Amino acid sequence: MGPETLLSHLAIVLVRPKIPENIGAAARIAWNMGINRLIVVRDNLPEREAMAKMATHKAAHLIDNLEIYPDLAEALANFSIVVGTTARRGRQRSVEKTPRELIDALLPSLAANQVAILFGPEDTGLTNDDLKYCQMSSAIPTADFSSLNLAQAVAIHCYEIYYGIVHAQKDMVVAPHLATSHELESMYAYLEESLYSIDFLNEVSHSYWMTNIRRFFSRMVLTSKDANIVRTVCKKLLLQQKNQKYKALGDP
Repeated sequence: MGPETLLSHLAIVLVRPKIPENIGAAARIAWNMGINRLIVVRDNLPEREAMAKMATHKAAHLIDNLEIYPDLAEALANFSIVVGTTARRGRQRSVEKTPRELIDALLPSLAANQVAILFGPEDTGLTNDDLKYCQMSSAIPTADFSSLNLAQAVAIHCYEIYYGIVHAQKDMVVAPHLATSHELESMYAYLEESLYSIDFLNEVSHSYWMTNIRRFFSRMVLTSKDANIVRTVCKKLLLQQKNQKYKALGDP
């Protein structure tokens, strides 16, 4: 599969960007690096003139075809691999890859899967709730001061992806088609409900356990069939719990 086809499987996703010019700059960068899909998660459509000015006429078509979603889950529904970019570290964050390492991890999956690269708002970056959708995370290593603006972060990631795809010379074992974000979120919803039904989760431990469960399944790289198996098991468990409850209510 050629570089152009592989690059067509990638999308840059800007989550709640505040400055229209940054969207235009991201469009210009993406197009220069062969990426032709730009998604924005925002409640309203940014000012087109401000975006187009930074995009220039060469990337204006990305602005005209901009995909706008009010909700991140909806925006990611059809993507099988989601990468979150972050400079922040914490107990709930595990930075796994530099941008250069990231492309090595993505290459085997690109032929059969749609991949989204997420960038957060200019002032705060991605939240833990945003990152829960991600199977991988990436941070740009810096000498000391770690703050890069949105366009710079997009540029570095797009360059490394483009260079890695165009200049990849090694043989790869192609990964299968993986579960989409929509399928995974459905699985997690049933799994969460099942764990509540057996009192494994409570209000205090909920975030801790669900974050770690998501990380566990992300490392396993689930196919659609895998996600459906887990979902079906959870459905059966919930049905059994419900039947037992009705039976107990009916006992004399």
